[in-house]
Amino acid sequence: MPSHAPPSFRAGELTDPKLAAALKTLELTVRRRLDGVLHGDHQGLIPGPGSEPGEARLYQPGDDVRQMDWSVTARTTHPHVRQMIADRELETWLVVDLSSSLDFGTGRVQKRDLAIAAAAAITHLTSGGGNRIGAVVATGQDLVRIPARSGRLHAQTMLRGIATTPHARDGVRGDLKAGIESLRRPQRKRGLAVVISDFLGDVDWQRSLRAISARHDLLAVEVLDPLDVALPDGGDVVLHDPESGRTREFSVTPTLRADFAAAAEAQREQVQQALRSCGAPVLSLRTDRDWIADVVRFVSTRRHSFGAPSGRVPRQ
Repeated sequence: MPSHAPPSFRAGELTDPKLAAALKTLELTVRRRLDGVLHGDHQGLIPGPGSEPGEARLYQPGDDVRQMDWSVTARTTHPHVRQMIADRELETWLVVDLSSSLDFGTGRVQKRDLAIAAAAAITHLTSGGGNRIGAVVATGQDLVRIPARSGRLHAQTMLRGIATTPHARDGVRGDLKAGIESLRRPQRKRGLAVVISDFLGDVDWQRSLRAISARHDLLAVEVLDPLDVALPDGGDVVLHDPESGRTREFSVTPTLRADFAAAAEAQREQVQQALRSCGAPVLSLRTDRDWIADVVRFVSTRRHSFGAPSGRVPRQ
């Protein structure tokens, strides 16, 4: 399958016509690659338990205990869960992390570009039928809120707002927790919350995300670059951390590569465990891969996994 890199978005550098053209190219790419491959409504993206009560059925191992129907269980003396029916209209909220660590990429694009592309794909997959979508963009320096509305014009305006979010100053740390917390108050209609981030840094957002999971279905989109998980084979390299402002130069040795890979793997495992504990499946996208193919594979796998509705979210 051919690779399609999203257009490069550099807030403050693109003139308006160039930005409009880049967003149009992204929209056409998403539509062309997803339409005809994926069909159905938002339940195909996150086939979660929904929000309206339906019929009760016998409990099966792995069912969400929060859906236990205690009255039926007491009456029949057998554990039952209440199946849920998804709302006709879905309200989706994106938490888009555009901190300085995403202004980087050694693949076809920067991670920032890929985060915007992921937002476009989620918007396409959840739009239609009166569904609403809004966004919170967190840079560590600013927190930008875009109200949830329906319609293609709103979706285009929202993506433009995300793409033109100013970069944080050098030395400003990201604050993913603040973006997630912003979904808690005011309380929003039950729906879908999507967190798009590279999830680098401290895992201080777990408690906030777990609180969100009590009311919303979750999806985590992990945006990675090859250098996030492994150093190059050898030679002298200069690395700059834009969130701390520090720059270091060193020689890459086999020992250093092994230590870096082990530390990166440990950090990713910590993130994966935190997301699993919140019931958030993970869609991983990389700057050196065909990101739409990964989206298609993720959605298709989840639809297959939910061939028989059980109200469960399989772990990735």
